[in-house]
Amino acid sequence: MAPRAGWGVQLVADVRAALRLRHASPRTEESYLHWLRRFVVFHGGRHPARLGPDAIVAFLNHLALEAGVAASTQNQALNALVFVVRHALGLEMPELDALVRARRPRRLPVVLTAEEVRLVLAQLEGMPRLVASLLYGSGLRLLEALSLRVKDLDFASREIRLRDGKGRKDRVVPLPESLAPALREHLATRVLRLHERDLADGFGETPLPDALARKYPNAAREWGWQWVFPASCRFVDAATGRERRHHFHETAVQRAVRRAVLAAGIAKPASCHTLRHSFATHLLARGYDIRTVQELLGHRDVKTTMIYTHVLNRGGLGVQSPLDFGEARSGRAPEIAAATAREPGPSRLGPS
Repeated sequence: MAPRAGWGVQLVADVRAALRLRHASPRTEESYLHWLRRFVVFHGGRHPARLGPDAIVAFLNHLALEAGVAASTQNQALNALVFVVRHALGLEMPELDALVRARRPRRLPVVLTAEEVRLVLAQLEGMPRLVASLLYGSGLRLLEALSLRVKDLDFASREIRLRDGKGRKDRVVPLPESLAPALREHLATRVLRLHERDLADGFGETPLPDALARKYPNAAREWGWQWVFPASCRFVDAATGRERRHHFHETAVQRAVRRAVLAAGIAKPASCHTLRHSFATHLLARGYDIRTVQELLGHRDVKTTMIYTHVLNRGGLGVQSPLDFGEARSGRAPEIAAATAREPGPSRLGPS
């Protein structure tokens, strides 16, 4: 049966409903719909049900060979199209034998030294500084830090309880003792006052996960459910039409960290995620068990965590340079350095 007019709106609604039925995150929903739209545009606006496996292969090969996307990007597009075919269209997903997979480069994560982290944090202030401190001090992902609720911070136990982290997994991470006073002050002087002002204005709600808003109608106004890092402005929720307050936007933190890295004079291509990489690497350097670090980071497989063993601050592969043993112990290393610094004398061979 041919798709009826206006099928695009209905297909998007079907995909959205299938994702929400499986409790997919808003970011996954946004990403899958993005790839669905690009796929439809690539094939001239034709309905995906009319297109076979060759159309999917052509689109994915275009991403790998012409668009030059990373392997993770091509995999994301593949996952999105597989989901649409299986769960929105109700069709069997055929084998994609002619698919050209984008090559996944093996790159080591960028890691800052403890002194470089200190320099970057010193360039930050306000909420970006608190968020960046949690990325390094607790090993959080950026959105995990920004999605924290007041009730997730346990100052007595010095713990942060993460709910529905990546992969919809809960975990517990340390709350840095040195950061606790600043976080307490932030909650008392900024967040609580902002919430009280919202309540006085007749607002004060935050979006709640899943069906909690229906189960606990007043929970959205309760102090414990408020964001630790709230946005400065309220927004109108398209689903309910109610005016609410979202959390601080991630781009504001990303830009602040990037400016801080440049201001600190650090040449490494460091970002917010670099602080999480540094958290893991510095723990391993201090002798913490890799399984413990894996649990703190929320990695499904320890192989993901093992990448940090390759960037410990011990030189290339932990090998000592031959220039540093033998000659260094006998005091000859400075002579080598001095010899290389001398001005070259006239050549014995004469002019060429």
